[in-house]
Amino acid sequence: MSFPQNLHTHTVFSDGKNTPEEMVLGALQAGCASLAFSDHSPMSPAADPDGWSMNPEKVPAYRAEIIRLREAYAGKLEIFLGLEQDIDSPPPAEEWDCLIGSVHGVWAGGCYLPVDESADAFDRAVREYFSGDCLAFARAYYRREAEAAGKTGCDIVGHFDLITKFNENGCRFDESDPRYRSAALEALEALMEKDVIFEINTGAISRGCRTTPYPAPFLLDAIRQKGGRVCITSDSHRADTIVHAFPQAAALAGSCGFREAWVLAKKGFQPVDLQA
Repeated sequence: MSFPQNLHTHTVFSDGKNTPEEMVLGALQAGCASLAFSDHSPMSPAADPDGWSMNPEKVPAYRAEIIRLREAYAGKLEIFLGLEQDIDSPPPAEEWDCLIGSVHGVWAGGCYLPVDESADAFDRAVREYFSGDCLAFARAYYRREAEAAGKTGCDIVGHFDLITKFNENGCRFDESDPRYRSAALEALEALMEKDVIFEINTGAISRGCRTTPYPAPFLLDAIRQKGGRVCITSDSHRADTIVHAFPQAAALAGSCGFREAWVLAKKGFQPVDLQA
């Protein structure tokens, strides 16, 4: 058990840029002692027309490759076999070391509307399906987010407020609006009942969309006040971003009152001192 550790890692098996072994080498170079892979679970073409999730036929090869790497790098890097389980994916048939439960979009008018594809896609969804009301889009997103743990069986909630990916400095909607905050906090309350871990996710920073991690401080404050747990992840899609902005994420956690983060070990999730 050690920190840093990244539990949210993508490869060429879904929408990552590097092979699993290249990600392993990136983790070793970054000073990690452990790494979990979490490529996107298979989704239907209706929810994933661009093909960023894992093809169902590739799941056996994905599992085999991660297990091969676990054996090949034993003693150098502890490797876990995980999956980012989307709310729109069928239940996983296999056993996984950890599951990240995520919501990447909502359904409206029979269409799947991604919240994180691009700023243009976000604006088009708001304009065409929510009468220009970003907060209505956000409320639809959080209604689904509230169901993420129950429907995915996840250990970790992925990027809880992903709806804010293209809202740096409130450029699209006011995150202090009571309507927004009540929707987010209601979803958080529902997820807290499942005793899941919330990730502090730096992925949008490495991709140039944000300058701060998810979730927002008011949400982290609520998680801590309710006795919730956090882990720090990079949502890495490249070998050079395995621990991107981890010091910033740890500082954010500390400023919200957290003194420990949770990491995955052979015996399950364990707490580590954020200052370690």
